Amino acid sequence: MDASHPGLVADSLDRRIISALQIDGRASWHRVATAFGEPERTVVRRGTRLLDSGLVRIGAMMVRGRSTVIGVRCAPGQARVVATALARRPDCVFAHVLTGTWDCVAEVQCPRDRLAGLVMDELPGLPGVVRTLTLPVLRHVRTIREWHAGLLTETEIAALAEGTPASAAAASADLLPAFEGAELSRSDRLLVNTLAEDGRCTYDELARVCGVSEATARRRLGALRREGRVRVRAVIEPVLLGLPVEAVLWVRAVPAAVDSVAGALAESPHVRYVSFVTGERQLLALTAFPDEAALHDFVTRSPWLDEAASVDVSMVLGSLKRGGMLAPWLRG
Repeated sequence: MDASHPGLVADSLDRRIISALQIDGRASWHRVATAFGEPERTVVRRGTRLLDSGLVRIGAMMVRGRSTVIGVRCAPGQARVVATALARRPDCVFAHVLTGTWDCVAEVQCPRDRLAGLVMDELPGLPGVVRTLTLPVLRHVRTIREWHAGLLTETEIAALAEGTPASAAAASADLLPAFEGAELSRSDRLLVNTLAEDGRCTYDELARVCGVSEATARRRLGALRREGRVRVRAVIEPVLLGLPVEAVLWVRAVPAAVDSVAGALAESPHVRYVSFVTGERQLLALTAFPDEAALHDFVTRSPWLDEAASVDVSMVLGSLKRGGMLAPWLRG
């Protein structure tokens, strides 16, 4: 289901450039080269090749509401169909097909006043759905946008993030009540839609599409990113960073230890995403590892397991949407 070409990622510098674009998808090659202490010509050549190959895609995603994680049990042979239907929702952030109890998992951004309709009408109405699990996210501990696979130093991360509008408005759900449900202007919608296709398009291109001046396009995008309403991110397959084994962890801890376990998970370079959710298992984590042995060690020997009551592991069989961007074979 995933069509990856890790052979086109030449070495550690390619992977570090990918990590830089995860911090800021619109970072200039000059800023990346300066942060790494590498020749700008080399960074331009490597980065352009990665983008032109389609291995790394830069897109913008509008924040539409509070996050809710959905698990779905499907009728036999219907997992791909259901996951595709979820992935095609404009409010879907990610959608993966899994092994285990739940055949697929997705995150959608749903204003709380629409949650009842989602749970009672929209999800049960999807063809192939047998049972659903709905887990509103209480707090994000780490999102994919904050994951860099441990390839960059703190100094490099700080240099890349300096002056980035997104860094001022982290992806915390606490920011959402100020604008949840608020509509964007027509020019802002055009701006976001254009960036969704190419997150690195120039301000001049944005201005021409939106019918505004270049200065206005620059100012509006900066404001939307500072407010946390729009996120510009690099979307990649973890296999490009040498991490082909992906798994979803459903973790239950005693209430007094939930914060401690969540913090320990977030410190691991193998944990791409971790959130507090409602339900029997308070923590949901998306992870990536170099092989099954590394995953086994993580869920059997990690120190945080001393405070965990249970850990369920689901392997990711395929991804139909990441970072708000459909898999290439679903586009068009």
